[in-house]
Amino acid sequence: MSDLPDLPDLASRTFGGGVVAANDEFFAAADNLVDPRPPTFQPSTFAAKGQVYDGWETRRRRDPGADHAIVRLGLPGVVRLLVIDTSFFTGNYPPYAAVDGCAVDGHPGPVELARARWVPLLARTPLAGDSRNAFPVAVPYHLTHVRLTIFPDGGVARLRVYGDVVPDPALLPEVFDLAAAEHGGWVEACSDRFYGAPQNLLAPGPARTMGEGWETARRRDDGNDWVLVRLGLPGTVHFVDLDTSHFKGNAPGSATLRAADARHGDLDDPRTWFPLLPDTRLRPDTRHRFPVTEPRTATHVRLDVFPDGGMARLRVTGRADPTARAVLAALRERTRLPAAGPAPAAPRGAGAADLAPNRPHRDSTRSTDVSDPA
Repeated sequence: MSDLPDLPDLASRTFGGGVVAANDEFFAAADNLVDPRPPTFQPSTFAAKGQVYDGWETRRRRDPGADHAIVRLGLPGVVRLLVIDTSFFTGNYPPYAAVDGCAVDGHPGPVELARARWVPLLARTPLAGDSRNAFPVAVPYHLTHVRLTIFPDGGVARLRVYGDVVPDPALLPEVFDLAAAEHGGWVEACSDRFYGAPQNLLAPGPARTMGEGWETARRRDDGNDWVLVRLGLPGTVHFVDLDTSHFKGNAPGSATLRAADARHGDLDDPRTWFPLLPDTRLRPDTRHRFPVTEPRTATHVRLDVFPDGGMARLRVTGRADPTARAVLAALRERTRLPAAGPAPAAPRGAGAADLAPNRPHRDSTRSTDVSDPA
């Protein structure tokens, strides 16, 4: 889906998202809403309750009201775009939907969430059937949960909640993966994503299959493939992991890793970049760990693979810059949902303004290669 922003799906089960509660799951479970895989459909496949759907589907209402599902975001953050995907729901999709959000620390259950302050992210808005309905959001608060309400009933295949991750600095250890998506790292650009999205490199946990990594097309020229990663926090890199797990006949022959501090130089200037890992031979289906012999502070890393191939994970382990922790704490406080006061008006899918402030090392003008992270 090329019109999606190059942002993580905060609600995805990949990052720990899940469904906390739903008032009705008669035909299909609400857990399907956060499945990172695209929805599928097999016609004329019937179970005890009817046609099998890959999504959340409620029974037909015979009284006034609406149905809802509450989703815990795996990554707390500022929501930029909602996608209510009604793929394969044609005569049974909800004609309208609304989305609200809240921020509750810890691990609240339905009772605590019922007492929380919810703010509108999307006012009641018409939906199209068998479509990915995309709506920009202009609410500048970091959130932990969203509530999807459908009017009056029906089926939704997926709920995607794209946004900027705002991690809690109090929960970050002394040494951690600076590039991890859960810590705010993300891919800004890459040379090729023919077989697999480069964002997969920064996903939590080990890849279970080749399809959960980044893989490029076969090169027929003298070039090589690369990916540019913005670190979640600027920091000093001490170890890097290049994991080719599951890539056996299609792993890169070798790789290099360079870094740069965009606060003190232009990323387009080759002199800004310094080596973390020289050109190093890689083995197929192997997790490679390398120490960085001369640690320096960086905001970005660039992985070059030669000449092409697949990589399951990239880990950039180090210590965050102390000033970056303070900046993150200030950002988190600035985007905190007030306990009271007027809530911002929810947009209906058009005219959303620029939302959360960028991290201090993020270049919002840099071009990015955009595709559906799911």
